Amino acid sequence: MTMNRRFLLIRRPKGTPVPEDFSLAQTPLAEPPAGSFYVRNHFASLDPAQRGWMDDEPSYMPPIKLGDPVRATTVGRVHSSANPDFKPGDWVLGLNAIEEYSLVAPGGFTSKIDVSRVPSPSFFLSGLGAVGMTAYFGLLESGRPRSGETVLVSGAAGAVGSLVGQIAKIQGCRTIGIAGGAAKCKRLKERYGYDEAIDYRGKSAAQLSAAIAAVAPKGVNVIFENVGGDILDAGLMNLADKARIVVCGLISEYNSASGKVGARNIWQLIVKQASMIGFLVRDYVPRFAEGGAQLAQWMSQGKLLLDEQIEEGIENAYPAFMKLFSGANDGKLILKIGA
Repeated sequence: MTMNRRFLLIRRPKGTPVPEDFSLAQTPLAEPPAGSFYVRNHFASLDPAQRGWMDDEPSYMPPIKLGDPVRATTVGRVHSSANPDFKPGDWVLGLNAIEEYSLVAPGGFTSKIDVSRVPSPSFFLSGLGAVGMTAYFGLLESGRPRSGETVLVSGAAGAVGSLVGQIAKIQGCRTIGIAGGAAKCKRLKERYGYDEAIDYRGKSAAQLSAAIAAVAPKGVNVIFENVGGDILDAGLMNLADKARIVVCGLISEYNSASGKVGARNIWQLIVKQASMIGFLVRDYVPRFAEGGAQLAQWMSQGKLLLDEQIEEGIENAYPAFMKLFSGANDGKLILKIGA
């Protein structure tokens, strides 16, 4: 009998998640019902959004139920199938969970992928997956950068931020990245081509604002926001007229035990006649082929660099996930579950 190891959410985290909020359980695998199939997950994406899904609060997706595995986008191969459209051995991408085997019901969000196109199937969780599509459509469709404009990116050394900065440079923009620590700031300039890098560590919102003003005295035209809190407030104090702010994530808020802080300087939207818009990549799923083709072309031309950090083993799901919040990862964080 095949056994399935699953990374379960057993308690709602209060602030920063702790190991006691999760459990690694093992259950036997049953036969797939008619129209369904099992995916043997090889890679699972680790993303800040998963922290939000752990809370029992309204969101764009329902909360993870207690006792269920932690939801995740995965890449794997069909293990057993009662669906004629998905045969054992097919490589697939889908919204499943951090578990060795996922049961996909009829109509589930799962599609076949051609892994011969990429160096590793994990690329469908990074450059050719939601991360790449978020950077591509979030910047180009919501940010609408124009050549010569200044683009400010928070969380710039992260999976999305590193791609946003590079795409902005391809569009002819000047780029400023905000990251934590001298090593990451050095990486922003030397690997991802950012024009300026600002270390947020040890700086108040006022000091961050002054640091942005020093490298963007005429203001910033586009903010791609991944962090929130003081970093967003500092950016809001340095807007150019008719600036666009794309809110992709607010990772500084996710583990707050005292509740959400929010932005205090949104009055600058009035002063600068600026706009702020929230971004969800799900609206662009019908255009993923378009975005993937362009990203793949830029990669093949050496214009776009992609970094992945792959952690090994479902038993290491918790410490791997927590690297998202400590800043210990370099590139897209992925958990390798299967061989």
